[in-house]
Amino acid sequence: MRKTETAVNGGKKNQTWKLMKRNYCLYLFLVPAVVFIAIFCYAPMYGVLMAFQDYSPGKGIMGSPWVGMKWFRTFFDLPRFWQIVKNTLVVSLYSLVVGFPIPIVLALMINSVKSTRFKKITQTVTYMPHFISTVILVGMMSVFLSPRSGFLNHLITMLGGPGDMYYMGNSSAFPHLYVWSGIWQNMGWSSIIYLAALAGVDQELHEAAMVDGAGKLKRIIHIDLPAILPTMVILLIMNAGNIMSVGYEKVYLMQNDLNLTTAEVISTYVYKIGLKQQQYSYSAAIGLFNNLINFILLVVVNKISKKVSGSSLW
Repeated sequence: MRKTETAVNGGKKNQTWKLMKRNYCLYLFLVPAVVFIAIFCYAPMYGVLMAFQDYSPGKGIMGSPWVGMKWFRTFFDLPRFWQIVKNTLVVSLYSLVVGFPIPIVLALMINSVKSTRFKKITQTVTYMPHFISTVILVGMMSVFLSPRSGFLNHLITMLGGPGDMYYMGNSSAFPHLYVWSGIWQNMGWSSIIYLAALAGVDQELHEAAMVDGAGKLKRIIHIDLPAILPTMVILLIMNAGNIMSVGYEKVYLMQNDLNLTTAEVISTYVYKIGLKQQQYSYSAAIGLFNNLINFILLVVVNKISKKVSGSSLW
């Protein structure tokens, strides 16, 4: 029995090597991606050791003294710890709950359009904001929401209201501005993968449903949504693994002294501590804590998804 299993495994290995030799050109295309990931994703993992050291650039990682969990305790004892974590979760969960279904709805709407020309125009218009840089986007928001010359305040003044509100400095408005500007910028681009999945739906299913008297809404619910459900689940799992990782560029550009109570998130705090104040070990400890929470969430959500829907990353 063991000899048979060994022979079968050996045969599979030989087939794998033959397949790789036959398609070696395709595997060569993977080399740049593998090198990129190795250099920028795996090589920096060596720096995780700084989280447990009192790191000094002059001494290096091997020469810096070990301090154990000191920096983690420093972060947990920070008076603003819960505020920073809360701000991160509020912005991230808000983005996930509101921003995740909108590209799906957009893809279903575009897919239902019969006019090919109108469909292409709609796709182009919704894709374009994705290519606007973060700096320009925040600049547009500052101009649009300016208390003196902004369009929104001007419109409110015309309607008889107080048109002098500084929305960019309003702490309660920050999460809404961050999330909805992100949705406007990325909903078209995020819908591409759903449109690709919808393109694989057999049109005969729609024709058969129409013969049976099913309307457009019922066809979307019973044909289109089940077709893109595996894609939705995979993307939801991946987004759940980034709940604690709110990109610092846009948040940092939108920050000011008036909205810091809701605008200070983990990523911007790490940037200020690590690069501005040069507390490398402290920032490494916060980053490790952040990534550990993301990893735990990814594993938990993946396991739940596997039990509930049968779809998972592994």
